[in-house]
Formats: sequence, structure tokens, C-alpha cells
Amino acid sequence: MLRQSSRSRAVLTGVAALTLAASLAACGSSGGGKGDSAKADGTPSATGSAAPGSPAAASAAAPSTTAAASNGKVLMPTGPAANLTKARDTAAGPIMMTKVTGAKSGVTGQVWVWLPPEYNDPKYAKTGFPVLTLYAGGQSNGYNTWTDNQLPIQEEDEQLVKAGKAHPFIMIMPVQNFNSDENNALDCSDIPGQPKMGTWMAQDIPDWVRANFRTLKGRDGWGIMGASTGGFCSAKLSLQYPDVYKAAVPIDGYFIPDSHLWKGHETERQANDPDVLVTQGKADVKMLVTAGGANGYEKGVVKSWVAKAAPPVSIEYYEQPGGKHLTSDFKKMIPDTLQWLTKNLAGPASD
Repeated sequence: MLRQSSRSRAVLTGVAALTLAASLAACGSSGGGKGDSAKADGTPSATGSAAPGSPAAASAAAPSTTAAASNGKVLMPTGPAANLTKARDTAAGPIMMTKVTGAKSGVTGQVWVWLPPEYNDPKYAKTGFPVLTLYAGGQSNGYNTWTDNQLPIQEEDEQLVKAGKAHPFIMIMPVQNFNSDENNALDCSDIPGQPKMGTWMAQDIPDWVRANFRTLKGRDGWGIMGASTGGFCSAKLSLQYPDVYKAAVPIDGYFIPDSHLWKGHETERQANDPDVLVTQGKADVKMLVTAGGANGYEKGVVKSWVAKAAPPVSIEYYEQPGGKHLTSDFKKMIPDTLQWLTKNLAGPASD
């Protein structure tokens, strides 16, 4: 369900929307599901000529906008090492999970982790990898839809790496709420009197990732993506923390914080409002923002928001032909979003 109401404006002004050239995969199915989810069967396959599945090959095939030589120095983990347990197996390796307690926020929450096969290959023992944080649709209380086989982003990434079309990303998938009441969502924010979820998500989790895994110095290897509610989170956090994230992909998102927990805190709500943040010209971030073509209301919400973007924010708009607000359609977006992120983020690099 798209949570935003008719508060969004209906006209396009300001920054012109760009069109994503790549066409999307046509497979998938629709149906009901948890939160913003709808179950889908089958995994889209990558196409193209075969190439060695190495970080260097992936980077050469789809180079970052910033040269690896200038920003791709490795940041080695400092520890202490997290206690990771296996959540489930995928065809591209296991998804692990743990609880992370944030030093800055005081929040403790569940986080899932997927490491690309290259990460544990001895050939890449001194290689740092880019990080993609994924936020779920729905309330995401105790789950994250990107860990589910309905959204097989891990398998798709590995197929694209082998085809030389994508970076092997470390994927980080946190929870977003501690209750299932959508009216009292934490909005990926530090709502007064509530757990400091914004700080946990955008400061504590990146600190934890850097402490545990080989990453890249600076923000050029850090991306954030989500669908529906996760689209709201990825837009908001990238605009608030451009020192952490270089690129974001809000898929079929909304852009106004509407939790009832903001009552009595309008000043703080506006400080966490992507509808305001995108107009301020403070965040040097790149975004791919999408809407489902079958949903006229959703298109209006997304296009109105894109039109408000003030430089240095740079937005490409993509309208998925016939797309609905379903996980089965979000799934179809995976190949092109991974390739877009690859083109806009630094790839694996060694010192």
C-alpha cells in the first residue's frame, strides 16, 4: 500500500526528469502478500557475453563515475567481530543475521548481511567492496523483504557480476520498526521520545559494517535502495546523510513522513521530510527514482517529488511500463537498479 495521501502536487516544475534507457525484465507474477509484498516465482536471468566474475572485470565493464584510484582505498575491519548466524541459504551464498546495538543511537535491531562469493575468495583478501543497504516495503518489524526469495537480489547480483555488468556488493538489510502498527511507524527517523532509528540506520549501521567488513574509504562505495516504505527511507536518509551515501534508488516510494508519532513535533517532522529536503540544494547525491506505470496516483506522487529536486541533487526518473505496487513488479526492477548503482558507485579495489 502506498501510504502517502493526496498532499502531493500534480504538476512538474523545476529539474527535468530523465528517462532510464535500459528496459526491464518481463518475468514475474502478481498476488497478495505481507505489507507491500506480493509473492512471485522465478528468478530473472542475466544476459550478455560471459566474463570473468572478478571485481576488476565488473568495474571495467561498468565503470564508476569516480576513478577507483582516487577513492577506492581499502578500509580494513577493526572489530570486534559480530556474531553472525545463518538465516537462510541462497544460490549465491548464505544470508546471515545478527543484532546490532548502536553506540550513537542506543538502538538494538536485527540486521541481515549477504557477502558476495568474491568477498571470501582468497584472491580478494585485501580487496574492499562497495556496500548496498536495502530497506523493505511494509512495516519491516522483524523482517526485511530483501532477504526473502520473492526479491532474489543476491542471486541476480552474482549473475550480473559473472556477466561483467555489476559490482559484487556487500548487502546490508536492517529492520525498520519494532511494532507492526503502520500508523505509529518510526519513519526511519529520530522521532522525539522514540528509538533513534535515523541515527541507527545512517550512522550506527555503517559504523558496524566498517568495523566488520572490508569496505572502501569515503562515501563513493555506499548506496541505499528500497521499495515502497523502503523507498521513502532510501530517499530520506540519502538526502540527510550525503556524507555516507553517494547514490540512492527509491522504488515506487512516497515522500512525506506521516506517522502519528510526529504529533506535537512538527518542526522535527519537517526536518525529516524528503518533500522538503529535496528542495534545499544541500545533498550531492544521485538518485534513480521509479514509479509503476499502471498506478496514476503513484506516478503523480513520484513525478511531483522529482520536479522539486534542487541541485546538486541529481535524479533520473523511470516509469515501469504497466508496473503495479507489488513485489512481483519490484522484482523486475532488480537487474537495472543493480547496473545503475554499479555505474554510479565505486567498485571493489585493493591497496
